[in-house]
Amino acid sequence: MNPNPLTLLSEHACFGGTQRFYRHESLEIGLPMKFSVFLPPQASAGPVPALLYLAGLTCNEETFMAKAGAQRLAAELGLALIAPDTSPRGANLPGEADSWDFGVGAGFYLDATESPWSRHWRMESWLMAELLPLLTDALPLDAARIGIFGHSMGGHGALTLALRHPGRFRSVSAFAPICAPSQCPWGRKAFAGYLGSDESGWPAHDASALMAALPGAPYPGGILIDQGLADKFLAEQLDPDRFEAACASAGQPLTLRRQAGYDHGYYFIATFMDDHLRHHAGTLRP
Repeated sequence: MNPNPLTLLSEHACFGGTQRFYRHESLEIGLPMKFSVFLPPQASAGPVPALLYLAGLTCNEETFMAKAGAQRLAAELGLALIAPDTSPRGANLPGEADSWDFGVGAGFYLDATESPWSRHWRMESWLMAELLPLLTDALPLDAARIGIFGHSMGGHGALTLALRHPGRFRSVSAFAPICAPSQCPWGRKAFAGYLGSDESGWPAHDASALMAALPGAPYPGGILIDQGLADKFLAEQLDPDRFEAACASAGQPLTLRRQAGYDHGYYFIATFMDDHLRHHAGTLRP
């Protein structure tokens, strides 16, 4: 018997496919976790490639599916979409909801090592060791054709997980990612809380530091990043220039598009979503 059965919370017809919302009892997290899956119409005939989307601060498993406008083209391209929640919920830890950029809604896609967060804040292990294997086993998803992308905190997650788990993802992209979290206020707050004050372990969860340490290009098909130039978080929190320099040093092909007039929100994401889906489809589809 599967120790982690999926509970289907709702299902909706969408562009010839199905939009689903699930919950399961996570062994890694130790709490119920929610996520959403869009299955394109092609999934009725057999396994399809899938994209794992990681959302940003304060978001949940519904945000991307409701706001990004991704299902129409995903249905055409035959891509499944997976969107997990952004943190554990219901742990009732002291201070977990005191601020919007740490705790609930702000898991940063890593495994915490500091008490009390280390018991439940295990987002990396949940995604990599539990959720993806569970979904590729239970749903018509091709485990050999998985891409990853995300926004802001989720862009950080997409880049770092892609670099920390070579071979697990075939393609990667991001919208306004936190590119050097060990160097910015959001990241330093999260890392100090989840990983502790010893900063020697922080670069292992910093995309720019990870890329700079690589001997070559892990994604020869290229990484795509879109960054709005009217993004109020650009200067203080995001630092795409640092990741661009790290990619150049490693020989990693990177397309970093600086988009004039666009801010940090989902109107920006929806505008360039088709480009990201086509970027992934170019690698994931036969």
